[in-house]
Amino acid sequence: MDAAAADDVSPATEPEPSREPEPEVTAAALIAGHVHRHGPARFDAVMDLALYHPEAGYFTRAVEAGRRGDFITSPEVGPLFGAVLARALDTWWHELGRPDPFVVVEAGAGRGALAIAVHRARPACLAALTYVLVESSPRLRSRHGEHLPLEHPSHALLPAAPDPDGLDVVAGRGSGPRFVSLPDLPALPVSGVVIANELLDNLPTRVVRREEEGWAELHATLAGTGPALTECWVACTDDEAAALDRTLPPVPVGVPVPLHQEARRWIRRALDLLTAGRLVVVDYGEPTTAELVDRRPDRSWLRTFHGHDRGRPPLEALGQQDVTVDVAFDQLAPPAVPAPARLRSQADFLRAHGIDELVEEGRAVWSERGHLGDLVAIEGRSRVREAEALCDPTGLGGFLVAEWTVP
Repeated sequence: MDAAAADDVSPATEPEPSREPEPEVTAAALIAGHVHRHGPARFDAVMDLALYHPEAGYFTRAVEAGRRGDFITSPEVGPLFGAVLARALDTWWHELGRPDPFVVVEAGAGRGALAIAVHRARPACLAALTYVLVESSPRLRSRHGEHLPLEHPSHALLPAAPDPDGLDVVAGRGSGPRFVSLPDLPALPVSGVVIANELLDNLPTRVVRREEEGWAELHATLAGTGPALTECWVACTDDEAAALDRTLPPVPVGVPVPLHQEARRWIRRALDLLTAGRLVVVDYGEPTTAELVDRRPDRSWLRTFHGHDRGRPPLEALGQQDVTVDVAFDQLAPPAVPAPARLRSQADFLRAHGIDELVEEGRAVWSERGHLGDLVAIEGRSRVREAEALCDPTGLGGFLVAEWTVP
C-alpha cells in the first residue's frame, strides 16, 4: 500500500480491540473474598449478602414468589387472601375513625400481587386509601406500575401545604386509591396499617448455641484453598454471652438457636412509623423460642428453597436460592414495647375477617353461572380451592399472625 492509500484509511475503520466480558459478580465469590481478607464471617452477614447484595443477591436478581418462582406466598395463591385483607382494612379503618388519607404500608411487596387483589376487592376505605408498596428489589419494584396506577411519593405522602388565605388544604380527600412504590419504609409518620407478609423470615438472622463454657456463634469460613465455605463456631465475648442469657430462654447445650435481632429492629421501625393504627406480621414459626428449638432440634428451622423444593445447604449456591429462618415470635418485642396484642394462626385470622362468607359467595356464583363457564364463574369456584390452601393447618393456615396496636 502506498503512502497516499495509507492516508485514505480512516481510524474509524480500524478494528475495535477485543474486550473480555466482565466477570459476573457472585455472592459466593464476594463472601469468600471477605473471609479470605478478614476471617470468618457471621452467618447473618452471609445471609444478608446472599439475599440482598445489589448485584449478586437472590432477591435483587428478579426472583419472585409465585408458581414461576421458588415459593408461593398467600397472595400468590390467588386473589382471595387480598379480598379478606380488604375486609380487615375496612374494620381497622372504622376503628381509627375513618381517616382520610388511610395509609397502608406493605413491606416486602414483591411484584404487587397483594395490592392488586386489595384494589380489585374494592373495600369501603378505597376512596381514602393510600397504599405504599415497599420492595427492596429494583426489578420487582419496576413491576408495581404494570397493574397499579402509581403516583409520585411526594404527591401522595407529603402533608398538605396551606393555601394563600392561611387555611390548611387537605389535598386529595376522597380521591383514592393512591399507590406509591418505595424501596424502604416511608420516612414520614402515618396513620393506618403496616403489614408484612413473609418478610421477617428473610431478614438476616444470627445463629447461636450454648456450650459448656458459654455461648458460641455460627460463622462461615473457607473450606480449603478454593471459594467453598464451611461452618465454624466462634466463642462469644463475655458481654455477648451475658446479653444472650438475658434474651434467650434456657436451651440444651449444643442446640443451635436463631437470634432475630434484625427482625426486632424492623418491628421497632415499623411501630415508630405509626402515629395510630396497627402493625400486622404474617410468617411461619412458633410462638416461643423454646417451642421452636424443642420441635426442630435438628436445625430444620433454617432452610433453603429453589424451584419449589428444598435447596442446598445454606452456605452453598449463595445468591441462587432462598435462605429462610422460622420466626420465634417471642423475640420480636423490642425493649419497652409489649408483646403483640394478638397472636393467632393465619386460618383463624382469615376466618375472623370473613373468608368463609367470601367462599360461600363464590359457591353461589358458581351455582348460578357455572353453566356459562365465564371468568366470573371460574373465579367463584376457585375461591373454594384457595381457601383450602390458605387455611390448611399443615401449610399456609398454620402460619402465625401477630398484631400490634398503636392507640
